[in-house]
Amino acid sequence: MKYSTVLIFLFFLPVQFLHSQTPRAVISLNGTWEFDQTLNAFPPAKFTRKIPVPGLIHLAEPRIEEYDKFFKRPDKPEAKEQFNLYNLDYVPRYSWYRRTVFIPKELENREGFITLKKSQYVTQIYINGMDMGTSIACYTPIEFPVNSAVKFGSENEILIKVGERIWLPAEAAGGTDKEKEHYLPGIWDDVYLSFTGKERISRLLILPSVANKKVIVKVQVRSLIPAQIYYGDPMNDSVRVEISLTEKLTGKEMASSGLKAIAKRDNLTEMTFEIPLSDFTSWTPEKPFLYVATAKLFDKKGASDEVSHQFGIRDFTAKGKFFYLNNEKYFLRGTNITLQRFFEDPDCSNLVWDKEWVKKLLVNYPKQLNWNAMRICVGIVPDFWYDIADEYGLLFQNEWLYWQNHGWDEEIKKEYTDWIWTDGSHPSIAIWDAINENTDNYIGNTLIPELKKLDPTRIWDAGYMREGIMKTDEMDEPHPYMGRMNGKESGSEKDFYQLGNLDYKPQPLKMIKEAGVPQLANEYGWRWLWRNGQPSKLTVNDYKYYLGSNSTPEQNREFQAYDMQLETEWLRSEPDIAGVLAFCYLANNYGYTGDWFMDNIKDLKPISTLNWFRHAFAPSAVFINLTDERYVKQAVPHQPGERLSFKLAKINDLNKIVTGKVTIEVLDREGKNVSKKTILITLSAFDRSSVPTEISLPKKPGGYLLLAEFLADGSNDPVISRRYLKVDGAKDYKFFEMQPAGLK
Repeated sequence: MKYSTVLIFLFFLPVQFLHSQTPRAVISLNGTWEFDQTLNAFPPAKFTRKIPVPGLIHLAEPRIEEYDKFFKRPDKPEAKEQFNLYNLDYVPRYSWYRRTVFIPKELENREGFITLKKSQYVTQIYINGMDMGTSIACYTPIEFPVNSAVKFGSENEILIKVGERIWLPAEAAGGTDKEKEHYLPGIWDDVYLSFTGKERISRLLILPSVANKKVIVKVQVRSLIPAQIYYGDPMNDSVRVEISLTEKLTGKEMASSGLKAIAKRDNLTEMTFEIPLSDFTSWTPEKPFLYVATAKLFDKKGASDEVSHQFGIRDFTAKGKFFYLNNEKYFLRGTNITLQRFFEDPDCSNLVWDKEWVKKLLVNYPKQLNWNAMRICVGIVPDFWYDIADEYGLLFQNEWLYWQNHGWDEEIKKEYTDWIWTDGSHPSIAIWDAINENTDNYIGNTLIPELKKLDPTRIWDAGYMREGIMKTDEMDEPHPYMGRMNGKESGSEKDFYQLGNLDYKPQPLKMIKEAGVPQLANEYGWRWLWRNGQPSKLTVNDYKYYLGSNSTPEQNREFQAYDMQLETEWLRSEPDIAGVLAFCYLANNYGYTGDWFMDNIKDLKPISTLNWFRHAFAPSAVFINLTDERYVKQAVPHQPGERLSFKLAKINDLNKIVTGKVTIEVLDREGKNVSKKTILITLSAFDRSSVPTEISLPKKPGGYLLLAEFLADGSNDPVISRRYLKVDGAKDYKFFEMQPAGLK
């Protein structure tokens, strides 16, 4: 991307720059389009289908040919670790979108652009039969000027051709996902026409700083005035930018500024200036206070353009081994969303673009689950998802679809730079994530330092680019998958996974302890199920090991819920971990992994794993530190009547003392209490310590459930930790399977 950087003069231009009420006119192109597919690159002779925009090609009606090959519903899982995207089971086609739009005569003196916020893969746009341009960008906006083709005061035909993933050229900045089998093309974010004056705001980036009490505003101005033709013709023009910052809810202005600059003709000119802040409200997930930044652009004819972005004033930084939000230590708790995988889901339908469904997914459940963060994994999301996170309070680790290596350096730079300009004003985005589970020296050691100059307010993660590989390592993302049967059998008899033992320190945790930067455990579990309760492709062997070959969906779900609760307790009790994000909250049903819902995903019906997460992710909690004795095959049963000694792990993510009581109980197979005691407990600020305790076990052999219920003073909602115990001598160990309160 070429642009010129100008010096800023903090004074206004003369009065000939006149204000206008409507400097930018926008015509939305969202809605129903005509649609069809062809085997060659020529448009269809006629259109026989309709399709919603935004949406992917699976939403076309009547359905596309070979629809059933994209969305299979197998009866049972096949153990499988990865997939080659070039092993096609369908015939690739070009997808064509068509519609007409009336463009008013009054816009004839304006400069028009067509914008597709996101379209995949290889997008070519025609207006009234004229080629407007082609783009290989899949996750950032595609924009082309349209005046050369538009007929003002008349209907205009817009024709868009979208290619297949396998036709994406080698230079494109996009990875492959080896746990994904079908890459659905389509226009998957908003589409619109916009008309401005000869000077246009191409990009607007709002970068606040709580510590420095200021807002950095970066503006890209695109001049649409032709470049110099004759010697002596002007090469530049004077412009003025006015910025106003207002409270989103009240409209009250908090600050404003203006600047004069020189815009290079037929080019991009970047402007950067600072606005000091004297009084403001910081943004946090707990209090997501928002402002609006409005940039108005004036040229010698008056108001030429106007763009607004919502933003929040917050700092997210790394100090030592922890994250800090607005200069206070802040632990991340949450999960992952793999939207590009969900696009393969037979029940995906149009849910991704249903704002009420997305709000339930991102707001309603996470607030109940004590989550404050999510990783948008192997691929980003539609723009309004970030708006919702801004408005209701959720932090994102925002990850590009870059897992298996793909792309040329210059194209990666171009697309990643546009990514920052496009999404960088969202306070919900706290971490830019360039790579998943891989390394790339150019991205880690050349590109990221350059992008830090564009956006110095966020942390970068780069997969396995850790200390010693990456020159400036700001954080790491360890993936401590334990007890898995695929790959190294760490659940084998020789080296078994001590599920429930919070002091268990395998090599991944030793690496976490030795690291000098924040460690965000944003993947763990390896206990995925399909929504019918069957194991996923990656976990068939795991469930066989732990439950046998004929386990039921109910048994599978109970084991998963228990295992994920204990693994979460284990990671959260580790004093050197800065955040814990469970994998995975939304995925492709019938895929390699899975999520924690059942039946049709449109209903977002949670299984018990999510219900137990509400306890495992409680900001203040007390966890039992004891190895499981139900599923861990190497566990040795206790003697009848034994005095059981163990530790309670104290967890407090808050910067304040929390006091309360812990009730310890032992329940028999019927759920009847056979032993009980209560102790008072105090959790210090940011506590990660333990306290010893003991309880008498029953004399009757059998299976039992040990509970620790922590009730903070002033609360009526206990946090429950549990462990299964065996008392020696029983012929058949059966256990009481406690069900926690469900999500609303």
